[in-house]
Amino acid sequence: MLRRATTRHMRLLPAVALAAIAAMGATALSSCKEESKLTTADVDTVDVPTMMTRDVETLISDSGVTRYRINTPVWYVYDEVEEPYWRFPEGLHLDKFDNFFRTEATVRADSAIYLKHKQTWRLDGNVSISNVMNEKFLTQQLFWDQRSHKLYSDSFIHIERSDRVLEGYGFESNEQMTRYNILKVSGIFPVSEFKGKGAANAAADSLEADSVTVPQPDTPPSRVPTVTEIP
Repeated sequence: MLRRATTRHMRLLPAVALAAIAAMGATALSSCKEESKLTTADVDTVDVPTMMTRDVETLISDSGVTRYRINTPVWYVYDEVEEPYWRFPEGLHLDKFDNFFRTEATVRADSAIYLKHKQTWRLDGNVSISNVMNEKFLTQQLFWDQRSHKLYSDSFIHIERSDRVLEGYGFESNEQMTRYNILKVSGIFPVSEFKGKGAANAAADSLEADSVTVPQPDTPPSRVPTVTEIP
């Protein structure tokens, strides 16, 4: 009797083992299916940057020549979208250089976007630009087309020069900010009158568009190495 019972239990062992293996296989298959669902989830590349860098200070070259120095708290790069772009949501400080690494213009903005294919900057919020003549340009939005080497805006523009202050709507300029036009001038004020009474109480001297041309210096300073090349 003991021998028969032992034989019967031994015959049951393969069946139990097969059932356990089948259960383990089903669990593994279910786990694989769940894992495959996770790895094939759709991701919107418009909202996800391919690179993010903090506390950036870098030089950017174009055609082998150092053209810009960028300082920014945060730099997002979106390369996996139809129109690749850079985004600077926490502010931007940019210095533009000439062929001899002289500073032609200094740009500050609360935020900025650079479209790589179009080579166009969009500057937003408290945009401030200074040129080689220490003239200051203040506006809320400005576009900079590097292909046409022009800056333009449809917003209100405030320009501080050594002798007078200009204000108006709509603005066009060369990259050096040395030749520029206000499309619709709303006021031209002497500097002393503007500082003493303010723009709201100063009388406009003219309603014609104003332009100015300033010669560039000729002494080349030393060069520094580049860091990033614009494609």
